[in-house]
Amino acid sequence: MMTAKRITDEVALWNAFRGGDHEAFTLIYRSYVNLLYNYSTSITQDRELIKDCLHDLFVELWKNHQNLGETTSIRYYLMASIKRKLVRHLETQQRQTLHHEGYYVENPDFVGSHENRLVAFEEEQKFNHVLSESFRFLTKRQREAISLKFFHDMDTDQISNKMNINPQSVYNLIFGALKTLKQHMGTEQLAFA
Repeated sequence: MMTAKRITDEVALWNAFRGGDHEAFTLIYRSYVNLLYNYSTSITQDRELIKDCLHDLFVELWKNHQNLGETTSIRYYLMASIKRKLVRHLETQQRQTLHHEGYYVENPDFVGSHENRLVAFEEEQKFNHVLSESFRFLTKRQREAISLKFFHDMDTDQISNKMNINPQSVYNLIFGALKTLKQHMGTEQLAFA
């Protein structure tokens, strides 16, 4: 059972963070990030997705700290937040998978033989791996801009607002990122540029 002192401390810590206290934010991060990571593994085993979602969660918390509501349990607030974020990502991945499967059902001529499907699947897996490896050469801001543009379907103005930079900087980040990806992947593989 949680004591009144502990509740008061958590409320005070949360309110300090909501008021813009960076030390309170750091304390919240250090106190809960490992707990949230371990909790997230009960939702998905995709460790990279978990790390990305945790990063996004804490970035969004800091960006929106003034607009956050009150809580008497930081732990449960953060657990609910990371669960929502992970479930949204997993649902998006599932919708994309169903969309691709639906395409093959709607276009049976395209499907071809079992061997052709296996080859196509292996090529797609190889491409995804090469793309993933190429992302290592991008800066953090470039990865964020590319993710918002191509994986979240945001336009330049939306990205500009989300990243808190001007539209020209968005163009520069995306152009630089695509140039780097082309160098590491080869232009024939990077058709979406």
